[in-house]
Amino acid sequence: MTISANPMLGIGFHSVGAMLAANCYAPQKLIRRWSWEIFWIVQASWCWLLWPIIGAVLTIPDLPNVLADAVRECPLALVWSFLFSMAYGVGGIAFNLSIRYIGFSLTYAVAVGLSAVLGTVVPPLVRGQFGAILSKTGSGWVLFGVAIGALGIAVCGIAGRLKEHDLAAQASGMGQFSLFKGFGLSLLAGILSAVYGFALDVAAPVAEIAESYGAGHWKGNVIYLTANTGAFVTSMIYCLFLARKNASFRDFFRLKEGAESSSLWGNYILAILTGTLWYGQFFFYNLGHVRMDQYAFTSWAIHMIMLVLFSNLTGILFHEWKACSFRTRLAIVAGLAVLIVSVLLLTYGNYLGQQATY
Repeated sequence: MTISANPMLGIGFHSVGAMLAANCYAPQKLIRRWSWEIFWIVQASWCWLLWPIIGAVLTIPDLPNVLADAVRECPLALVWSFLFSMAYGVGGIAFNLSIRYIGFSLTYAVAVGLSAVLGTVVPPLVRGQFGAILSKTGSGWVLFGVAIGALGIAVCGIAGRLKEHDLAAQASGMGQFSLFKGFGLSLLAGILSAVYGFALDVAAPVAEIAESYGAGHWKGNVIYLTANTGAFVTSMIYCLFLARKNASFRDFFRLKEGAESSSLWGNYILAILTGTLWYGQFFFYNLGHVRMDQYAFTSWAIHMIMLVLFSNLTGILFHEWKACSFRTRLAIVAGLAVLIVSVLLLTYGNYLGQQATY
């Protein structure tokens, strides 16, 4: 099956994936009387283990032979993809913890923004392809879009600093907000999130094998068997350690004592929904990536920058900026505007590249 290049459709799929990613941790806000580590084990089991297996089984023809050929022809691709994924698992934990201290909006702005730059620029540099990319039509607009995206992230970071000052002036609204803790965790998450991009990139030969068996535009789903399961292993080790330390294994079967209304099955459903939304982002990422043609390397930046945009909408939904001053809200609006310009520049660069191939 031949996959037709269509960057505009690809960007559309990336936007759907980014919207799912921006909201994947929203269900966590509704969980009550449950240990964080038990929640994390349940959601990680779905997003990094069960859904990748289900997705590959349903969409990759002759999957056993695809994997057998991959083991024989490109074993290092499988190994490196898994190891990069394990590193990303640490970043996923840091990301979730960062939300506690600086909220959805700023966590996504710092972590995802850093990941967008590193995950876009580093792989072509490592492969020695950056010079060839610069010679392509529209490449200037694409790289300018990445740079403007980094600027938008910086503006969002300024808005976060202003937010800290606003909340510090309101004793009742301070909560757990801590820019120092959250910023450090989000930086770690951003670096290791880019590593997840490497896990996808290094396993590209496996996707090509899947395509030879007729997987077509679903071919990328086979990559998640290694690019996700490493993160599952890392998360499981950490969460089992916490569960033993906090004596929280019993939370698998009953809720903690407390006055808040909650349901054990409800918590399970919310955790599974979290994992499903997370996996859904890369289900659509694959559909977008295979259509990006000569600027396929921009998939990561487009996905990540759009994720920042949608995550800020989630932050607004949860009233994270409601108690802030007009100056602070103006700053976050300015940051969003710059990010929108970044997406438009990336889109235009891809459009020029597509037109040049006709």
